[in-house]
Amino acid sequence: MNTEQMMSEIQEANLSYLLLAQQMIRLDRATPLFRLGINDDVAGILEQLSPGQILKIAASNMLLCRFRFDDRAICGLLVDHGKSKPMAQTHLALLMAGQPAAGVV
Repeated sequence: MNTEQMMSEIQEANLSYLLLAQQMIRLDRATPLFRLGINDDVAGILEQLSPGQILKIAASNMLLCRFRFDDRAICGLLVDHGKSKPMAQTHLALLMAGQPAAGVV
């Protein structure tokens, strides 16, 4: 993959992420705050973006979404998800809920 292709993939991921985030926020404001790891101020900004603004932001060469974990325990739970550990998803949700919400898009 060359640099131009990588930049195109980043922009496509950004557009998908922004559209998904905006749709989630408009349907139910509380859930995407947790699921996307954003704070209420960022949710308000995303909710109000026009299609043109979304396209402009998505054209960035920086990936807008990010991994919400830098913890071995969280990574392990994500990798083992679905391997007959009934409490793993609950434990993962609790750990992720403890992560700070992002304040900048």
